[in-house]
Amino acid sequence: MKTKILPLIIITAAFLIAGLMSLLKPDALALESPNREVAVTTKVIDKSQIQLKVKSQGTVQPRTRTMLVSEVSGIVMTVAPQFVVGGTFNKGDVLIKLDSADYKVAKQRADAQLNSAKAQLLSEQARSSQAQKEWEMTGRPLAEAPVLALRTPFLAEAESRLLQAQAEVRQAELKLKRTVIRAPYAGMVSSKQVDVGQYVTIGTRLGETFAIDFAEIRLPMTGKDLLKLGWNTDPENQQALTKNKVQLQGMVNGKTATWQAELVRSEGTIEQSSRAQYLVAQISDPYNIERRADRMPLLIGSFVQALVLGKTINDVYPLPRNALRPNNRVATVDGDQRLKLVAVDYLFEDRSNYYINKGLQGEVEIVTSGMGIMVNGMKLKPFNSENPVKLP
Repeated sequence: MKTKILPLIIITAAFLIAGLMSLLKPDALALESPNREVAVTTKVIDKSQIQLKVKSQGTVQPRTRTMLVSEVSGIVMTVAPQFVVGGTFNKGDVLIKLDSADYKVAKQRADAQLNSAKAQLLSEQARSSQAQKEWEMTGRPLAEAPVLALRTPFLAEAESRLLQAQAEVRQAELKLKRTVIRAPYAGMVSSKQVDVGQYVTIGTRLGETFAIDFAEIRLPMTGKDLLKLGWNTDPENQQALTKNKVQLQGMVNGKTATWQAELVRSEGTIEQSSRAQYLVAQISDPYNIERRADRMPLLIGSFVQALVLGKTINDVYPLPRNALRPNNRVATVDGDQRLKLVAVDYLFEDRSNYYINKGLQGEVEIVTSGMGIMVNGMKLKPFNSENPVKLP
């Protein structure tokens, strides 16, 4: 009997103890409700006039590159001091001279043949004139005279020999002139392949040069980039493209340098691998031959960054990229310092900003800092990033 009652007694005692503990527990401390304002960083933006800019890059290349080859055969007699890799020269400078002795002899031989042909022509003209007079003495019309009687074929042959002799002289002069290799333009030597004493034949490569009056940079562009520049395939529009200025930036001897260039043309094709179109920027006097104090030389082969000035757009808001929320919304601060989400649309974008053309009106204070859950009307505590609060 006692065994059956004991568990009931234990259960009853446990309920009593639990009830007493519940009645005797202390009251919960009332905590003050936290501040519900959300601290955010803001920035005030307004409509602006923006000149779009496009960034690109490329390698500096010569506008004109030439492989010098020999047009005659002979031994290299002299090489100009400036005909070395890196040497500069002006248009018309003598770079290489070949042995011209054989060509001078050929020229004398051609002159002699020319004099002989002239003499033969004079002799045949005299004979033809005498034959004509003799025929006239017969009293018959000159039109009835046989061509052999008037020596007409012999006169024509003498005239042809004169023309041939003149051509031989001209050819001899050309070959003699070609023993002197002159610079076709002002430029620089990029490779040298012959030297004094070497025998060269027709077609032998002597060296490679490039012009230094202008240099070019091929700039890859996407479709969006071309839209910012206001470019299309119309020929008239491509002429207007040349007004776009380009700022180049690169390294010279470990220092950053800048140069001014301009767009001159489009290559008119799309590269298969990258699907990019190439515009060509041109810079004058890349090696600073004019010795301008405010300019560093831009060497061929240098890699440069390019900033191309595009078209100007009006009445757009420059919105920092981190301020555009999902679904093309912007978090703004209203007059009561509450959150207002506004749907917007942008016209262009770059690496720093979206340029908003729809959705915003007047001067707007936008939230630029990150936020978790955003609910219209939530209380904000804005801190303007342009005028930060100084902590004590």
